[in-house]
Amino acid sequence: MKQIWKFAVLGLALVISAYTLARAYTYKYRAQNTIVVTGLGETEFSSDLIVWTGNITAESQNVEAGYRQIEQSKQKVQRYLEQKGIPAEAVVFQFVNVDKQYTPNYTANGNWAGQRFTGYELSQRFTIESTDVEAVESVSREISSLIAQGVSIEASAPDYYYTKLDDVKLTLIETASADARTRAQRIAENAGARLGGVASARMGVFQITGANSNEEFSAGGSFNTSSRNKKARITMRIEYRIK
Repeated sequence: MKQIWKFAVLGLALVISAYTLARAYTYKYRAQNTIVVTGLGETEFSSDLIVWTGNITAESQNVEAGYRQIEQSKQKVQRYLEQKGIPAEAVVFQFVNVDKQYTPNYTANGNWAGQRFTGYELSQRFTIESTDVEAVESVSREISSLIAQGVSIEASAPDYYYTKLDDVKLTLIETASADARTRAQRIAENAGARLGGVASARMGVFQITGANSNEEFSAGGSFNTSSRNKKARITMRIEYRIK
């Protein structure tokens, strides 16, 4: 009886081994009948929308005088922008922010003795959004002209955008897919095979960097807004069947 059980276990082990080898062979066969390639799509373009933000400020002992200073500066900014060809509807002024200013007091021994009110600081933020990229960019470089007129102003560098990114993305997907097929076709021909249909496809992340820059790509995708001229890039990982 023990001998019969021994042969039964041995037979079962042989069946399992044969099944495992068959599965491995089938997987290997299937793997050898596909080609995986990565295609690349790239293009350069110039931004068609610019956003520039500035902030005018004033300091005063009382709020009313501070408001008058802000209003005078605001009017100078509006006139200056109008002279530069930027329409009023492209400029949005935010509410006036008011902050009380204090200075610390110390005793002769250097101990904290409270603080003293010194006045008010008022600020008003404005934003220009325009498709006239050249005009707004020029104004952002000539901010000293406003300072020379007595305007207390701070401004950041402009942000640049492109309003047709969806079209760019679709074009790059087509380009990357065509590039992937060309690569796969060459591999198949060199292997003496014929290229079949697509088994699977996966799109890489959309990368936008400054043109002619050394910006690093991000795993989650890059979206450059600091450069007027940009480069867009996308990859397509495609698996093809071969015959």
